[in-house]
Amino acid sequence: MRKLNYDFKDAGLLNLALTQSGVDAVKNNERLEFIGDRVLGLSVAELLYEMYPDESEGELARRHAMLVSTETLGNVARELGLDKHVRHGHMTAGRIQHVLADAMEAVFGAIFLDSGFEVARDVIVEIWRELAAADAVAPKDPKTALQELVQHMDSGSLPIYEYLDATGASHNPVFNVRVSAMGKSAVGSGTSKKSASIAAASELLKILAISETGN
Repeated sequence: MRKLNYDFKDAGLLNLALTQSGVDAVKNNERLEFIGDRVLGLSVAELLYEMYPDESEGELARRHAMLVSTETLGNVARELGLDKHVRHGHMTAGRIQHVLADAMEAVFGAIFLDSGFEVARDVIVEIWRELAAADAVAPKDPKTALQELVQHMDSGSLPIYEYLDATGASHNPVFNVRVSAMGKSAVGSGTSKKSASIAAASELLKILAISETGN
C-alpha cells in the first residue's frame, strides 16, 4: 500500500477532507475538493510537461485526462487506504469511486491550505510520477477510442450519446450519460457532461472488449 508522505499541522483539515456532504451538509469536503482539483491539475500538467518534452499539446492533454480521471483518483485513494477513512452517507456502489476521487482531491486541497502549493505539488508528483511513466505512448481518450473502434467494426457507424437526468444535490449535481453502439450500451457519471460521456465511453469499451473476447 502506498503512503501519503505528509503530516498535517492542522488535523482538522484532514478530517474535513474525508467528510462527504452526505454526512454533514455544511462542514464537508466540497470546498477542499474544489481547490484540490486545481492543485492536482496544475501539478500533473507540470509533471507531464517535464517528462514528455517532445509531445504535442494534444498528447499531453490525453495523458492528463487519464491521470486526473475519477477512475485514477479512486484507485489512488484505495492504494492510500482512504477508502477505510472517508465518512460518507448512504450511496450506491456505483458512487463509491466518485466519493473516493472527491476525497482524494479534497486531501490535496487540504495539504495546499496547510503548507502551500509547492508542498502539495511534491506530494502529488511523488505519487503520480510512476503513473505518468506507465504508458510509453500517449493514450487516446475513451471517446476517440470508442469512435474509431465502432467505425472500424460497424461499417462507419458512430456511437450515440444520450444525456440522462442529473442526480445529487442541485449545487453539486452528478451528470449521467448513456452511450450506445454495436447493440450494446453503457452509462457513465461525472461532475460535468463531458466527464460523464468519457466515463460512459470507457465503460462501453470494456463491454465491447468482453463481447469480442467472448466471440
